[in-house]
Amino acid sequence: MAKTVGDFIVERLYDWGVRRIFGYPGDGINGVLGALQRFGKDKITFVQVRHEEMAAFMACAYAKFTGELGVCLSTGGPGATHLLTGLYDAKLDHMPVLAITGQAPRTARGAHYQQELNLDRVFSDVAEYVQEAEAPSQVRHLVDSCLRIAMARRGVSVLVLPGDLQDMPYEDPPRHHGSVQSGMGYVRPTVLPHDADLRRAADVLNAGSKVAMLVGAGAIGSSDEVETIARKLNAGVAKALLGKSVLSDDLPWVTGAIGYLGTEPSYDMMMQCDTLLMVGTGFPYSEFLPKQGKVRGVQIDIDPAMLSIRFPCEVNLHGDAGATLRALLPLLKDRPAGGPWRERIEKHVREWWKTLEERALAKADPINPQRVAYELSPQLPKDVIITSDSGSCANWYARDLKIRPGMECSLSGSLASMGAAVPYAIAAKFAHPSRPVIAMVGDGAMQMNNMAELITIVKYWKTWANPTCVICVFNNEDLNQVTWEQRVMQGDPKFEATQRIPDVPYHRFAELIGLKGIFCNDPDKVEGAWKEALAANCPVVIEFKTDPEVPPLPSHITFENARKFASATFKGDPNESGMLGGMVRQVLSGILPGDKHEG
Repeated sequence: MAKTVGDFIVERLYDWGVRRIFGYPGDGINGVLGALQRFGKDKITFVQVRHEEMAAFMACAYAKFTGELGVCLSTGGPGATHLLTGLYDAKLDHMPVLAITGQAPRTARGAHYQQELNLDRVFSDVAEYVQEAEAPSQVRHLVDSCLRIAMARRGVSVLVLPGDLQDMPYEDPPRHHGSVQSGMGYVRPTVLPHDADLRRAADVLNAGSKVAMLVGAGAIGSSDEVETIARKLNAGVAKALLGKSVLSDDLPWVTGAIGYLGTEPSYDMMMQCDTLLMVGTGFPYSEFLPKQGKVRGVQIDIDPAMLSIRFPCEVNLHGDAGATLRALLPLLKDRPAGGPWRERIEKHVREWWKTLEERALAKADPINPQRVAYELSPQLPKDVIITSDSGSCANWYARDLKIRPGMECSLSGSLASMGAAVPYAIAAKFAHPSRPVIAMVGDGAMQMNNMAELITIVKYWKTWANPTCVICVFNNEDLNQVTWEQRVMQGDPKFEATQRIPDVPYHRFAELIGLKGIFCNDPDKVEGAWKEALAANCPVVIEFKTDPEVPPLPSHITFENARKFASATFKGDPNESGMLGGMVRQVLSGILPGDKHEG
């Protein structure tokens, strides 16, 4: 049998190092699927998901947890458009992902054929490179370009394949004018700033007496360098959401998350510092960074487009985080350890962890969602991978979970999409089958699309070396983050028609499809429920009935926030008594007399 275009594509992907494809079948991509079957599942594994959006999320997460290219596949038409949200997740978080989609036959293109869409236009914004194939001899350079560009630019490539082309005999490009000969291979170089710019940066940092650092996803893999620089500068270090795993939260000068999901020590440090060093971060909210003109700044990023767009830095260093920090280190002056600045930070961090404990143990109806994360934190396995969805659960993930060395974690960062936690967890299990994985998910995201992906877990979990995969559902019957945004940012009461969602027994659904289900609505049993879930010999859905009136407060409440919250109260919130009680327990517990765990 002659080699088809589909056969060539599969072989070429394998030669480039692709070993796993996340996707969903359809007749528009059958030529490639047939080639995958002929090639052998022991060479490239096809992971069948429940929805193409989940395949794209998995490809993005696979890239995050392996450092390799993530690949997803769909048919044409609706299958292709379903990929978009997950691909935007990869684009905004700078992850290398290849999407392969089917297309209507070339002979029918332009005739309003079934499932015919102009996919090159559909993907033109999300992709660094997108091309629809037209001839067998063209396919070689399209595959090579897709992979090389996705890896080099850390973005999305899309290869669109008409159905009839996939089954045609493959042809190598002829050696004549108008034909393109391409080859394989790409190794990402180490990028370093000029020596003169490193010296300029060192001069700024050496002159500072109150240095703050902010690290993001670009600093992952450079933990040793970040810690060494921080110790040399006597700096405190805040972590953007995607940089949560860069440094251990046990370090006394790590202030934790920053921003709306951040901590008081991070906010205080940014408002009081005289020098800011940003490493590999695109943290978007400038109101949580120092005031312009009051602080000198240095920024390091591998993407020059991210330099000086959040805070106007005096020195911008285009380079790899680890290599640039190593080059910078000898230029920094030694200074005595400790000092008033570092002592201030460490004192604030100690007090903050006590505050978080008090908030987590405060009374709620029935379970305080912070307690769910608080009780999990000391039980986290040493090599765990944690994923989180967007919404209020991301607050507890960001603030209450203490990350230690050897742990990894991620979520949909810049896109902040709902529905990413479970596909991220599945991708983590395929990336590292021997490691335990925990996903933190809100009930809104579970209902949106994550319940279906529990079926994917059922399909594959017995192939994983370690069966520990725990899906934690915060069931509060509320789209909680938006509810509180309505109150605090808009000054509107909770809008029941948009915010209240059905009460679904997620643990029973898990049991129905063959997983273990655990239900907990007693705060005193949260610790035990976690122990049971982590000791299980199969994947678990653990459902906590949590209180929607525990506010996911920002690290700094402005007068405007307080004014709008009061406005929402005056307008008559449907959960007014619970809302006010939750706010009092969380905000005023430190200044009211009596037991902080009561009331």
